[in-house]
Amino acid sequence: LPTYIANRHNERYRSLGASGAVSAVLFAFILVAPWARIGVFFVPMPAIVYAVLYVAYSIWMDRHGNDNVNHSAHLWGAGYGIVFTLVLEPRVGPAFLQGLLHPSFG
Repeated sequence: LPTYIANRHNERYRSLGASGAVSAVLFAFILVAPWARIGVFFVPMPAIVYAVLYVAYSIWMDRHGNDNVNHSAHLWGAGYGIVFTLVLEPRVGPAFLQGLLHPSFG
């Protein structure tokens, strides 16, 4: 919705898909299991590392990319997933911070 509102008067703007919702689910998962392994192009990495890289890439591409991908939707989806999860279950926040301080790669 934030991207749509920002572009509502731009008749050339197009956006379609569920990638923002996928980002929301992915970042909710990262809150619950920050050290879980996520495979990106067959390269396994901790979920929290992926999250940092994903956000950095999405910000960069949102500002500089010209690839017809709504990177803003990915960022807003990730933020929504975090906020919704914390509102729905506030205990996830302290558990996430505790998990960050005690890495588990098992």
